[in-house]
Amino acid sequence: MSERIRVLVVDDSALMRKLIPAILARDSSIEVVGTAMDGAFALKKIEELQPDVVTLDLEMPRMDGMETLRLIMRRAPLPVILFSTHSKEGGYATLKALAMGAVDFLAKPKDAAAGHLDQIADQLIAKIKVAKRATGRKLPPAIIEESAAPKKGARPTLPPRRVIAIGISTGGPNALQFVLSQIPADFLSTILVVQHMPEGFTEMFAKRLDECCALEVHEARSGDLLLAGRVLICPGNRHMMVRRMPRGDMVILSDGPPVNGHRPSADVLFHSVAQEFALTSVGILMTGMGDDGAEGLGAIKAAGGMTIAQSEDTCVVSGMPRAAIIKGYANKIIPLDGLAAYLVSNYGAIEKIEKNEKLDKHDKNEKLDKHDKHEKTERTSVTSQRS
Repeated sequence: MSERIRVLVVDDSALMRKLIPAILARDSSIEVVGTAMDGAFALKKIEELQPDVVTLDLEMPRMDGMETLRLIMRRAPLPVILFSTHSKEGGYATLKALAMGAVDFLAKPKDAAAGHLDQIADQLIAKIKVAKRATGRKLPPAIIEESAAPKKGARPTLPPRRVIAIGISTGGPNALQFVLSQIPADFLSTILVVQHMPEGFTEMFAKRLDECCALEVHEARSGDLLLAGRVLICPGNRHMMVRRMPRGDMVILSDGPPVNGHRPSADVLFHSVAQEFALTSVGILMTGMGDDGAEGLGAIKAAGGMTIAQSEDTCVVSGMPRAAIIKGYANKIIPLDGLAAYLVSNYGAIEKIEKNEKLDKHDKNEKLDKHDKHEKTERTSVTSQRS
């Protein structure tokens, strides 16, 4: 039998310090080795108990969750699952904490204070298991310090050169910020993102990305046009699809049932993009648990589009891209730090695309020249033999 996952529960509520260990005890592979009422106690318990995973509340007296996380990552990094209240202020703090190195998060139910945690028990257990597997994974560099937003002047409303669909889950906020912040404002394609995230968080997530990227980023609404340089994030608890319409290509949101256990689902977006855009579609599967998006990526490949999987060694959790790679659905496997450069070179700035097209044309011409010379040599040889 494999060793049990050792968990430290950090929460200022005495009730939570009883309830969280109780729901985790349902899984025999998890052992709660201790609890702590604030960050100062947590740091001592981490040193003493050497847990594999920490569940961390953000709102605590004396030393709050943000400062605790900062010190954990500085002293001895280990997987941290944020387990805090779901509010606007808490949402912004959660996104910042993910950028600082937390592996994942789970919002406490609104009635958690009444002792109702059963509805999220399975999710918390699953996230702890994934966090343990992520031990030692190097997170992508992120823009942690708040900085001035890139200046965004008036943009020409151009149709996109390509429609790029991204499916991403655990580890996604940090990875997306890393990639999108490297793409220039004159990017010629549109990017559609399905990030597995609860309702309410995606709007804040889109705003945070918009603040640190040169691209225009916002949470998608039905009827939003697909434009060059625009990034649309699918709202939590909705599905996102695309439609080609007389007034322009646009996003359509749906309340259809979950697919692969998810709403939003990457598979829903990918199948839609494959059907509507075929040869001009690009599908990318990035870090995340499970297999959502694998079959949709296969549909994009079958339609003649480009398919990309993030390399497994650069994922926080490699389940989603691995599922597509195993099935042979990924045309290319690219590490996280190479994704932005690939997108810009192939679907981005006009001068780079033209340069690539000229190089491709040059390569084709060289091959034709070699072929012609080879045929000429053969004809000369045959003529000499006849003489």
